[in-house]
Amino acid sequence: MPRRPVPHLPPWLAHALRAQRGPVPWSAVTRGLLSAGPLLLVAVAAGHTSLGVVAAIAAMLAGINDRPGSRRASVKRLGVPALGGALGLVVGTYAGQETGAAVLSALFAVVGLVGGGISAVGPVASATGTQLLVGTAVGAGMPLPEPGWERALAFLAGAGWLLLLRLALPTPGSLAGDFRFDGEREAVAGVYDAVAELLDAAGGPDAIRRRAALTAALDHAQDALAGPRLRRYASSSAERRLHAQYAAALPLAEAATALAWAEETVSGRASEGPRRLAAAVRGNTHTGPLPAPSRSAPALRALDDALLHAAEVFDQGRGGDLHTRPRSAGDRLRAAFGGAGREYGLRVALCFGAAAAVAQALHQSRWYGQHEHWYWLPATAVFLVKPDLGPLASRVLNRAAGTVLGALLFAGFAAVLPRPGGLIALVALSGALIPVATRHFAAQTAVVTVLVLALVMVGGEPQASAGRIGETLLACAIVLIVGHLPMPGQRGGGVRARLAAASEAAYAYLDHVLDEADAPRIGSAGVPSGHRVTRWTLRREAYRTLAEARTAVSLAAHELPALARHTEGADEVAGLLEQLVDTTTACAVHLDDTGRIGPRHRERLAAVLTELAAPAQRLGLRPPRTSLAG
Repeated sequence: MPRRPVPHLPPWLAHALRAQRGPVPWSAVTRGLLSAGPLLLVAVAAGHTSLGVVAAIAAMLAGINDRPGSRRASVKRLGVPALGGALGLVVGTYAGQETGAAVLSALFAVVGLVGGGISAVGPVASATGTQLLVGTAVGAGMPLPEPGWERALAFLAGAGWLLLLRLALPTPGSLAGDFRFDGEREAVAGVYDAVAELLDAAGGPDAIRRRAALTAALDHAQDALAGPRLRRYASSSAERRLHAQYAAALPLAEAATALAWAEETVSGRASEGPRRLAAAVRGNTHTGPLPAPSRSAPALRALDDALLHAAEVFDQGRGGDLHTRPRSAGDRLRAAFGGAGREYGLRVALCFGAAAAVAQALHQSRWYGQHEHWYWLPATAVFLVKPDLGPLASRVLNRAAGTVLGALLFAGFAAVLPRPGGLIALVALSGALIPVATRHFAAQTAVVTVLVLALVMVGGEPQASAGRIGETLLACAIVLIVGHLPMPGQRGGGVRARLAAASEAAYAYLDHVLDEADAPRIGSAGVPSGHRVTRWTLRREAYRTLAEARTAVSLAAHELPALARHTEGADEVAGLLEQLVDTTTACAVHLDDTGRIGPRHRERLAAVLTELAAPAQRLGLRPPRTSLAG
């Protein structure tokens, strides 16, 4: 009997139903419980309810950004966006007081252009742009008696309180050792675990996914260790040791990638060493004897040399380079004013300005009745227009569903909870649920809707669930229309910009390895030469930019067909670039062992570059500078 074909959901709908999985982040839940609710309670008790509402909003937005990672990384992840939100509050407050509806709508469009452009710089910049826009909308529309500078201070206090909780409260990762290291130690240990899993998967169908997981682990560890510090270099022996342990993982990752590229299985003994190193990092202990793998191939010899080097580093802990290349102000400006920044900035400007104009028109015509929350419409459009929250159709569906659910839940709570005590408790509960709800945009929207509606009632306004649903659906319609409008330049600028950055990094890495093949050979796998140190930095940059490009390509592929067609073929280019970087890594390992690049490696490089030639020319990607001849 023939099998019935299994129906497949369209990509845009499948993405809308997809949720992240993982253990409950109890530390973040605790911080959420102690942030917005207690702040609001103190403000109400002190007779400054309106400032307490602003502080709670800031704590809520900071809670959305309170993702897993180290304390050091959280300073930038939570603090910088809060500065953007405070600036937006000041701008919005004085603009709302001094301008009319037409000028205010035009100003919102200008701020949207700026906020959208800077969002192309990176994740922290994107969160900063979001809070800048939300702060502008809240400052212009929320009826508060305090001047703009007081509102900004209250906003900074709310976000600063959550940041203080992040820095002061212990986490499960810090209780086992030095309190200063929570996410850092776990992140470095995760790199060694990822190396072991890639070695186990070498020669099998899971190798590509495990190599991508290794890249993600290295990116996470690099971010955890490279956060802001008072001194330029690691200032304690424990921190220097952790840096050294991270640096010692790079040659292991290189060897494991080369083994996976060769598509040959390795014995289980090869992965035992990295797993023991992972345990030593977590427990802050010595490694003990490490099992040596076979030395029958260049990549296996490189793995053995890297294990010996790691054992020496773990014993001495003298420190190590994080192999990062800091982005200059010029790099950030080029990202903001490049193709991705311009395209996204224009869309945000149109959505934010149009939402403000519609909201002002409805407000002036008294469609809102006695409600004064016209700012909800542009603030909602800000989140709907953000591509890093998912494809457009997925964002709209989840936002609408989450708002309806949250509004209905709040209507039930508001009917039975005492005021203001019960509502403050509801704010605290919602703050605790945010770290879990961020796994799905609809769930996050539902929790945030309950929290915001509770804040509105504590601030003295009547129950507004129906208005919240109506404004959200109107914002969804605005963003859907603007999202499908033709724009100056080529569509899919964000994806093309990411692919261009990935190709530049991949070609720079390839050029360096080919140049290295012609340079004098100095050092060994255990004592890195200057060439090898630079190579690891370029390799990290190549894989990091490739991961960012893959994410952008995946999101674009899950758009509605009318939008997805503009980035057709991007996934193929990203896959070829990954093959190029993997092959370059295999070349580098072979080069360290034999002093030259083998014929098989050159053939694979030439084949990948030939396949890349046509799409590279179409996307305006430069070819590598160095010839493969020789």
